[in-house]
Amino acid sequence: MNTQPVSLLTDLFDLLVSIFRDWGGLTIIKPVLLPTDLLVFILFVCVVFFAIQARRNAPSREAWRRVGRQPVAMASAAVLSIFAVIGFMDSLHYRPQLPPSQNESAGVQKVAYSSEVLSLLDTLLTPLRTKMEKTYSAPFARESFQRETVKLPDGGQARIYPRLAHGASHLQEGESTLPDIARRLAWAPLQALIVTGALLCVLTVGVARSRGIGLTAAARRILAGRTELAWRPALIAVFLMALLFAAGVALAPHYHVLGTDKVGQDVLYLSLKSIRTGLVIGTLTTLIMLPFAVALGIAAGYLGGWVDDAIQYLYTVLNSIPSVLLIAASVLMLQVTIDTHPQWFDTAAERADARLLALCAILGITSWTGLCRLLRGETLKLRELDYVQAARAFGASTAQILRRHILPNVMHIVLISVALDFSTLVLAEAVLSYVGIGVDPSTISFGSMINAARAELAREPVIWWSLASAFGFMLTLVLAANLLADAVRDAFDPRRQLGQ
Repeated sequence: MNTQPVSLLTDLFDLLVSIFRDWGGLTIIKPVLLPTDLLVFILFVCVVFFAIQARRNAPSREAWRRVGRQPVAMASAAVLSIFAVIGFMDSLHYRPQLPPSQNESAGVQKVAYSSEVLSLLDTLLTPLRTKMEKTYSAPFARESFQRETVKLPDGGQARIYPRLAHGASHLQEGESTLPDIARRLAWAPLQALIVTGALLCVLTVGVARSRGIGLTAAARRILAGRTELAWRPALIAVFLMALLFAAGVALAPHYHVLGTDKVGQDVLYLSLKSIRTGLVIGTLTTLIMLPFAVALGIAAGYLGGWVDDAIQYLYTVLNSIPSVLLIAASVLMLQVTIDTHPQWFDTAAERADARLLALCAILGITSWTGLCRLLRGETLKLRELDYVQAARAFGASTAQILRRHILPNVMHIVLISVALDFSTLVLAEAVLSYVGIGVDPSTISFGSMINAARAELAREPVIWWSLASAFGFMLTLVLAANLLADAVRDAFDPRRQLGQ
């Protein structure tokens, strides 16, 4: 495993931390850069670069405007942006500093850091992460879901539902939870309106400058839905998400909003932590798959001959192998390699992250064949067009033709495939984790939550909230991605544009 780039960036972070310690006299964290964190940051830079290039290119800019004119697409983009922010915060990892220990012989304090790797999201969700119960508890419950034998004051014993250690612990005995919940939710709509109003102000300034109109007129256009881009549906989606967020902030410190699992962990915390895993699987797998698909697909379509035969043979063989068996065998082999080399990893988080990255690589290597076949067929058509034949007649090299004439004209297929494959890969992780060949058991994901729910659904009464929470979050993520992918396909597919 080549960890040199990661080590260099980690050393850079350590240098910045040491500078801060020397300047401020105190260091409370040690930044940790996991391999998937590095890839997430690289992907973020690539997205920014792609956005800049798309803004400069007139056809691409017009295509994205067609996407922005669709209300469903803008609402879905707003939801996905919120999920992306949560995943990005969960990718900023660090190790907290332990209480300083005094070195008696030297008379100096030793600085040590915990072996537990936390993220910025973990810090923000500290009340959910640290307030654990003994076992299951239902959403907004004040008592445990299971009976326990307790000793009575007279020496006898009784089986009762004990009070939770943290959930609704602020309520007195006999006090109802509904009035308290209603009182805490009273300010949530106002807080959501403030957040949405702040975003509306930013959009108003942007629309006013771009159209050369007053702020009042720009705000009226946005609220009436008469802008070029469908900002009003996006604002509605942001308001709904902000309302849920404000409700969670108001209730989560005092209640287990979505209940707890078998070991007493808050299900809302687990659901929010699963977002990063889903995003990593959906995006990094695509990042790994694209070079194989684009390079081999264009090469097979343009070069033809034995190159085309070899590439066709390769992806035909891969398609002939059951994908689940191929992925399972690859994951198990890599798992054995990781387990037999514990010296590669300093913490358990790095080990779990290595398995997550290996799963992304395996999914990427085994899922490039579909896009490769599409690009081959499109390239076969493009190489016979007049402008490609003219470039070849004027002596342009194969590399120049592929870079200037073939690749730009197949990018709409690449973009559409990436958008459509994201939701498929998120669901694939859930299925693989359900059958036990997915992410590391210590990694929180939608698949691991669904896998744990198998035994819970067989209980009487049924413990439904873990499965419902994972299903709800995953449905929101996948549905938003699918709706945005449909809009991207309609905007970038030339055949649909000619049909209009």
